[in-house]
Amino acid sequence: MTLTVQFYTMLAMIGMGSLFGAALDTYNRFLNRPKRKRWLVFLNDILFWILQALFIFYILFIVNFGEIRFYIFIALLCGFAAYQAVLKYLYLRFLEAIIQFFISLYNFIVKMFNNLIFSPIKWLILLLLSFLIGIGKVILSILLFSWKVTKWILKVFFTPLIWVTNGIWSILPKSITKNVEKLYNKIAGISSLYIKKVNKFVTKLFNKKEK
Repeated sequence: MTLTVQFYTMLAMIGMGSLFGAALDTYNRFLNRPKRKRWLVFLNDILFWILQALFIFYILFIVNFGEIRFYIFIALLCGFAAYQAVLKYLYLRFLEAIIQFFISLYNFIVKMFNNLIFSPIKWLILLLLSFLIGIGKVILSILLFSWKVTKWILKVFFTPLIWVTNGIWSILPKSITKNVEKLYNKIAGISSLYIKKVNKFVTKLFNKKEK
């Protein structure tokens, strides 16, 4: 390994140490450990360390084809220490500003969606439903009024006929009225007899199906 490659390796590992410190702070900021379950925190920690190790080795492979030397770990520690001493406060403020920016942007988009799309559609649907309900009430009122008018017309039309029929019935001789009553009673008796037979037949069929 030439001195140039070693120098580039040292610079890359110092940068990776600082980048690892920033990634660790970002990970802790979004993980919110006190509110997470322990097993979930454990799995996230394992995945985080594996990804960081793979990323560092990938950068090392690009710089010096993956040759591991003792000074590489020292460079990583130096980069991490430099981040903790100099860059951590600035980075955390920058990270918090970025998070607040995206939160504000999300709230703005939600408000715009509610004001420009959701609220107009909601009020349009409510207006349409109110219009349909109003039309339904008007139609129902018209039908009820028509039914009352129809009943009144039928009553006015059939009441004189009933009076005339009763008058004619009272004028007819008793022999005729008696014969008509007898005929009516016979027809009623025959119809009731047939109805009873049909009921017996139906009950027998159902009893056979149940057995």
